[in-house]
Amino acid sequence: MQTRVREMIVAAIAEGWLRPETPLPSSRALADCLCVARNTILLAYQQLVDEGVLESRARSGYFVCPQAKPMRPDMAGRDEPSGAGVDWSARLRAYPSRQRNIAKPREWSSYPYPFIYGQFDPAIFPANDWRECVRQALSVLEIRGWAADMIDGDDVYLIEQLRTRVLPRRGIWAGPDEVMVTLGAQQALYILAHLLVGRDDVVGIEDPGYPDARNIFRLRTPHVVPVPVDDEGAIADRIPDACSVLLLTPARHCPTGVTLSAARRASLLQLAAERDILLIEDDYESNFGLSSDAASTLRAHDPSGRVSYVGSLSKTLAPGLRLGFIVGAPDLIREARALRRLMMRHPPTNNQRAMALFLALGHFDRHLRRCVDVLTERALVMRSALAEHMDGFECRFGTGGSSAWVRGPEGFDSRRLAAGARDAGVLIEPGDVFFLDDQPPLNFFRLGFSAIPTHRIEAGIELLGRLARAAEQSSPVPERPASSGAALDAAHRAVSG
Repeated sequence: MQTRVREMIVAAIAEGWLRPETPLPSSRALADCLCVARNTILLAYQQLVDEGVLESRARSGYFVCPQAKPMRPDMAGRDEPSGAGVDWSARLRAYPSRQRNIAKPREWSSYPYPFIYGQFDPAIFPANDWRECVRQALSVLEIRGWAADMIDGDDVYLIEQLRTRVLPRRGIWAGPDEVMVTLGAQQALYILAHLLVGRDDVVGIEDPGYPDARNIFRLRTPHVVPVPVDDEGAIADRIPDACSVLLLTPARHCPTGVTLSAARRASLLQLAAERDILLIEDDYESNFGLSSDAASTLRAHDPSGRVSYVGSLSKTLAPGLRLGFIVGAPDLIREARALRRLMMRHPPTNNQRAMALFLALGHFDRHLRRCVDVLTERALVMRSALAEHMDGFECRFGTGGSSAWVRGPEGFDSRRLAAGARDAGVLIEPGDVFFLDDQPPLNFFRLGFSAIPTHRIEAGIELLGRLARAAEQSSPVPERPASSGAALDAAHRAVSG
């Protein structure tokens, strides 16, 4: 509370609401206004005095320091829009906001049943272990190792940990010049697209597949073509002859969860060598239940170096960390570093060092085991609940992972279900966005279970089943609750009838 009071006062001074020499409310008056203890205000005031923001005057109280300067002295016109008079529709050369993409509400955590993919679960985040590594990274000795400008380099300690602790579990052995850290797997895909794809190149992408990757490559070339997927993964015989780059998720296909079979994997590698196709392997969910299955990676079986491997650490730990990596040929990594330098030099090295310590101290392995146990339990509950409450829907889980791919009856509209379910406190992801065609099938949707507590899965799926039947029968759905608590009550009432 002291910190929040200090932030409030400093912000008011910076924005010009509190001018130099302005008296502040008495500690008692401000404490009563904010409903906090008076000592909280006194300690906050004293800290600001020590920092030179406020000054204390005997028998007069606290005042804004005369030397304090607002960041915006002239507050007039602060709400006026910028860029007036520019016809941006004529000047912009790309419109990423118009691409079809996955939409998730920012306030997803307030919903009682968030069946959305790839989100953070604070209940299983190793807060104490991560805090230990962050504190250690901020020690004087560690700061000397990461605080300098790396230019186009990375924290050598993290590169070492990736090479010795993370990649070997996937059957990959790489030298220091074959690994580069990125701001998540998303940046890795963007960099590879920029380096490997020109306007006339043909890029093959699994269909259905990862929407963000599709949109990234469509910014580089209009020739993005679908590669169908069946129960064995991407179909090698359906890859277009003109394809020069192929993006795959072989360990666990996005979004169906299918693992690329050994025979299909061998066929793809042979075909890529014969046609000189570059392969990008997105191993986005490799840690969840697949850590011992090194055979599932293409990079591990690629003697030619044409497979560029993309991995993620933030998906396992927390999406907000934004830490991923590329493994590729030294020539490719050299150019990737040069391109990344032009974009943002390198990811923050304090986070890199904290992650390196997290790996070196064994925290990552322990957290991974816990994640696998929790997700395995949730998957079992999901399977049982879907079998009981979603009759007529085909559900696919695949090996490991944290989501289910659901196919509804022909003519079923998952977008309508998603809208009604959201109003009732249940979040799902319609599946049409995963398909390349502008007129995709509408009867698919994805259910993630990384962010929903295990004890809420059964009730959430039961409610979703009721809503799905109502959608099929064109029945009205429950109204959207005003708050998460109200949503939970309304959901339980809907389930109990």
